[in-house]
Amino acid sequence: MSSLEPSREPDTLQRLRGWLLALLILGMTGALADLWLIGHYEDPWQLVPVVLLGLGLVACFLVLWRRDPVAIRLLRGCMGLFVLAGLVGLYLHFDGNAEFEKEMYPNLAGFELIWEALRGATPALAPATMVQLGLLGLLHCYRHPAEARRPYPSRILR
Repeated sequence: MSSLEPSREPDTLQRLRGWLLALLILGMTGALADLWLIGHYEDPWQLVPVVLLGLGLVACFLVLWRRDPVAIRLLRGCMGLFVLAGLVGLYLHFDGNAEFEKEMYPNLAGFELIWEALRGATPALAPATMVQLGLLGLLHCYRHPAEARRPYPSRILR
């Protein structure tokens, strides 16, 4: 019996979807704990990932509990916001580091400025974690069986 036989595919996909959700919950819990431990809540911009991670965890547990189109749409929306917040965070972290480096070394420019900003005190690439988690969640939602009976076609990652 081939492992790719159509009768086994739904069970395999269901297991993969479950593992994706477990990894997503684990990643969000770790990221939330990390942000809390480093005090990433001192200004409103810093609260964005904290709030989104909390909302994302609620959405994940709602998917575990209900597995209906509303829960999947909520999770998909949260994951879209994760990607957006991660991209904005990448910009904010890099820009903050670049401004700091320009204050310290006014003649710094070009590749040297970029290099120093990437290596600055604020971890410039840390917000990419939000992008990664968002994409992982979107993979979980991709063609989710709970949305199989939708009366209209989805245009985003169905």
